[in-house]
Amino acid sequence: MNGKPLVSIISAGLSKFGKHEGLYARELFSYAAKEAFDRCPKLEPKRDIKAMFIGHMGEAYEHQGHMGSAAADWSGLLGIPATRTEAACASSGAALRSGIYAVLSGLADIVIVGGVEKMTHRTTAEVTEYLAMASDYPFEQFHGVTFPGLFALMATAHMNAYSTTQENMAKVAVKNHHNASLNPKAHMQKEVNLEAVMASKPVAWPLKMYDCSLITDGASCIILAKPELAKKYTDQPVQIIGSGQASDSIGLYERQSLTSLQSAKTAAKTAYEMAGLKPDDIQVAEVHDCFTFVELMSYEDLGFCPVGKSGKLIESGETQLEGRLPVNTSGGLKAKGHPVGATGTAQTYEIYLQLTGQADKRQVKDAKIGLTHNVGGSGATAAVHIYRGDA
Repeated sequence: MNGKPLVSIISAGLSKFGKHEGLYARELFSYAAKEAFDRCPKLEPKRDIKAMFIGHMGEAYEHQGHMGSAAADWSGLLGIPATRTEAACASSGAALRSGIYAVLSGLADIVIVGGVEKMTHRTTAEVTEYLAMASDYPFEQFHGVTFPGLFALMATAHMNAYSTTQENMAKVAVKNHHNASLNPKAHMQKEVNLEAVMASKPVAWPLKMYDCSLITDGASCIILAKPELAKKYTDQPVQIIGSGQASDSIGLYERQSLTSLQSAKTAAKTAYEMAGLKPDDIQVAEVHDCFTFVELMSYEDLGFCPVGKSGKLIESGETQLEGRLPVNTSGGLKAKGHPVGATGTAQTYEIYLQLTGQADKRQVKDAKIGLTHNVGGSGATAAVHIYRGDA
């Protein structure tokens, strides 16, 4: 479609990420929705919004399924069609894709998409078990494999193939913690140094504690409109000009490669072609750093550097806030937090802020083109979206 807007983002909202004792997921989503409504005073939500798609990974955390209607009710939108999407950690990336479908189909001019997860009231062992449900049950879960273990296998394969180092991964953590220190909605707003990351406890070699994303509560939402209607509601619409989603085998053992995610490469190719852009055109990106190694792998899968050169890219400083291509300006999943159902549209929220000049201390100067990369499971799902600021 060569850059023609698919949909326009007219507003966005995000709850504070962190530990929220005494709140249910539906309440967290209402906070994100309220911010989105408050940002767009010309919108009358009950009148204008025609559908909801909400990413929510697991019933196990709160013993609660059927999150579509619960979120619609608590955000004051009862009555509209409200659908939960589930694609593990890419659940709200899939919700965003579903919202794009709804607007492009002509069935709805304005929709709300988002995601939520409430995780911190569960023990680490419980969360590890629930997250592992996104891997293959008979051949991975049953044998005790967890996601740190799966991604450690991938990291080890990459280290063996391309001489990637633990220090390369550690520098991702240092960078993203610095960015999160500038983000008032991030879970962990503190910097860490390379020595602290390298000295942190091993989780699954070569991954250490500071290589792993946080167990977090949070919610995010985005309001999408038909492009022709956007200026009725805002002077600063952000256009989604590329959208790709792809799948791969749920089990890591069936993959052709352990050093890249074919789903991400396929989704990115679709999004780039739709947008009429190349990797060099991206000016700011939010990528799925559930583990520091995954950010390195994303550099290669998205075409930001040649295969095997992601270690050199992080060492160059080009993905830092002041670099050529700032990545994870929000702090990423690593430090902003990873409430799994909320992550995909939380990435979109950050790009929305960046492309409308509202990112405050972490603002990327003159950013007009952004990208989000959201991965489910160990790469069985990936969604990539490309955005243009038109203000």
